[in-house]
Amino acid sequence: MRGWFLLALIGAGIYYMVTETTKLDKPIAQVLGFFEKAENKLDAMTGTKIIKVDRNAQKARATIAERLSATELKAFEKIVTSSSNIDNFKAEYCHQDAGHPVFSKDNLRYMCDRL
Repeated sequence: MRGWFLLALIGAGIYYMVTETTKLDKPIAQVLGFFEKAENKLDAMTGTKIIKVDRNAQKARATIAERLSATELKAFEKIVTSSSNIDNFKAEYCHQDAGHPVFSKDNLRYMCDRL
């Protein structure tokens, strides 16, 4: 029974030090920094990348998808899978006299303006 009481007192003391004083702020920051560095190393080793979600791009994709027919929508979904696909599409089909085998002229112009 004494062990639990002593453990409760230690826990209460640590809780007080963390919440009511600044004495443990520096050691806590060091520990959090250590974990952040370890996480960054792990991400670098596994090759994972942070993917930034662009809300404007999502809106543009949604408005474009509303205009397209079923076959155009399938082709559009293949284009928007990556930013490099979008860049390649724009380079090939987004110039003055470009035509596309799947997209109508109006939808192609609309897509080029929005992407």
